[in-house]
Amino acid sequence: MMRNIAILASGTGTNAENIIRYFSNDNRAKVNLVLSNRSQAMVLERAAALGVDAFFFDRSQFYDTGEVLMMLQRRESDLIVLAGFLWLVPAAVIEAFRGRIINIHPALLPRFGGKGMYGDRVHRAVLDAGCSESGITIHYVNEQYDSGDIIFQARCPVLPDDDVQSLAARVHELEYRHYPEVISRMMDQIGSRH
Repeated sequence: MMRNIAILASGTGTNAENIIRYFSNDNRAKVNLVLSNRSQAMVLERAAALGVDAFFFDRSQFYDTGEVLMMLQRRESDLIVLAGFLWLVPAAVIEAFRGRIINIHPALLPRFGGKGMYGDRVHRAVLDAGCSESGITIHYVNEQYDSGDIIFQARCPVLPDDDVQSLAARVHELEYRHYPEVISRMMDQIGSRH
């Protein structure tokens, strides 16, 4: 039985594209929906170009009317993957998909997480703190930013001459390599639970 992955993203969609491509020839799971809270987000174009239904939604549809939740349920989403998604997921969505919403964060949580900590801001904070390593954290999503149980972490060095761009590039490599693999393992677990 084919499992369905829904991706929520706010930005350019490089992680989303990587995940879509990873599962494009998988006979167990596929990305069948991409949703973005930004109407001009590049992720919508990337998804559409790869044949995945992609839609914009506004704050009201996410937090007030329940339309986003209904769409996720109508599309029979088995797993919701956040890929550069910047809004807090509402309690109703978390409740409906408890243990089936995951996020990737471009640092080693619990450090450098929380509201407003995303993208280059995270890498700048890591550099400013003088850390010798950074990495990625894949975690379950709960009612607070970046505080759900950790599923997986991968590390990379912070080099003496790193700037935000060079560190970000190294962290992105980890994201592209590990996020689809972790999602794949989770699809196996979900498959055995249903």
